[in-house]
Amino acid sequence: MKLLLLSSICCLLTLSVAAQKSGLRSIPDPKLKVQVVEASCGECQFHLEGKGCQLAVRIDGKSYFVDGTTIDEHGDAHASDGFCEAIKKAEVQGKIVNNRFQATYFKIVKPEIKKPAPSKAG
Repeated sequence: MKLLLLSSICCLLTLSVAAQKSGLRSIPDPKLKVQVVEASCGECQFHLEGKGCQLAVRIDGKSYFVDGTTIDEHGDAHASDGFCEAIKKAEVQGKIVNNRFQATYFKIVKPEIKKPAPSKAG
């Protein structure tokens, strides 16, 4: 019985620690401005020096690695449309601290599918 109780407590502690992954919000803070920025792999697309593929954003022409979310939380970075292969638009909130972007909100903007112009039947 003690073993069951001990293992239950360990499981609960593990789950509570895992749930505290980051301070990233799922919706933007209505009090703060949402910026639309370019997002991609810092090394592969923005040519930042780092240690492997890491998520980065480009704000006003300057690139910053991102803290608060990771490249792998947004799909396969090495897929044909992944961050290592493409630059995407993202809605973000956060601030630049020590030359890194501290994200509190991060959402990829889905590209608009353009409808073909209606043809004029003549």
